Amino acid sequence: MQQGETLLAVGVAEAARRLGLSPRTIASLISRGELASRKVGRRRIIPVRALEAFLRKDHPTQPCRDEDE
Repeated sequence: MQQGETLLAVGVAEAARRLGLSPRTIASLISRGELASRKVGRRRIIPVRALEAFLRKDHPTQPCRDEDE
């Protein structure tokens, strides 16, 4: 890649690295439709914009329970 070029999409491993997740978690997010991706030949790519959109989304989380309850 030349200096000044912007990367438009990344592979699963790079997406995992950028988000601090495992490649397996990225694959799960893709299969559940929570992270957009595209298949190109044998490779799966994720648009950088999809990573940014994923981070902006509010994801439902399990409420924390105190063990005393």
